[in-house]
Amino acid sequence: MCRRDPGVAETLVEAVSMSALECQYQFRFERWNCTLEGRYRASLLKRGFKETAFLYAISSAGLTHALAKACSAGRMERCTCDEAPDLENREAWQWGGCGDNLKYSSKFVKEFLGRRSSKDLRARVDFHNNLVGVKASGEGVIKAGVETTCKCHGVSGSCTVRTCWRQLAPFHEVGKRLKHKYETALKVGSTTNEAAGEAGAISPPRGRATGTGGDPLPRTPELVHLDDSPSFCLAGRFSPGTAGRRCHREKNCESICCGRGHNTQSRVVTRPCQCQVRWCCYVECRQCTQREEVYTCKG
Repeated sequence: MCRRDPGVAETLVEAVSMSALECQYQFRFERWNCTLEGRYRASLLKRGFKETAFLYAISSAGLTHALAKACSAGRMERCTCDEAPDLENREAWQWGGCGDNLKYSSKFVKEFLGRRSSKDLRARVDFHNNLVGVKASGEGVIKAGVETTCKCHGVSGSCTVRTCWRQLAPFHEVGKRLKHKYETALKVGSTTNEAAGEAGAISPPRGRATGTGGDPLPRTPELVHLDDSPSFCLAGRFSPGTAGRRCHREKNCESICCGRGHNTQSRVVTRPCQCQVRWCCYVECRQCTQREEVYTCKG
């Protein structure tokens, strides 16, 4: 597919970077702050944690978003702008501009990711979480983030005619929705749970659909996971732990530091202040010095 569609490889690289940065932003105040270096990423992807579910969803959402943008920017040979308005009330405005091609990107990503064996519960869970990021249950996170953008034309901007196009919402909005889905993710079943030190089958709650082979897999637009997450407090296979992590005393030190307490360090910092715009065209600032306290988790 990468050879068939020039521009895909570059867009993949862009999507991976965008998804990783958004993951780190959404989890910046959490014990697990989306540390993906080396063995941590590999270990997480082998397990069925909530964090793994989020990684699958944010990755597929990032690829869908990046491809739709690449189409409208003319960086792809096999797709262009979104050409189907599907809008009920066109009134005095016309369809124009160059909309982000969500239809093409959604179809491409689902084909690119592929569907694995339906007999493998873990594979079906991963595929489900991919679809949550693309188009789960017909109203996916990305699809819900499409906005109609219009530009007015007419005498003195009277807006007698408007040119409109569809534009994806900023990827931060997608990240926020997926973070909420992470917090309400559903546990569907597991045979072993190394992270929690437990083993055994988990029965699905009432009302959940049962997948192929009797494995519980709910029909839901929410993220699903198989295993309970580790605490991420101490260094291990899944994270470097929280020792030395910076925290906010009133906001998250108690949670992030896992009850070990935190160190307080006072330092002097210099920042631009009292900035003014000078005509034309630069910003002039003073340098202000102030003392601030930095809080870090004890080991």
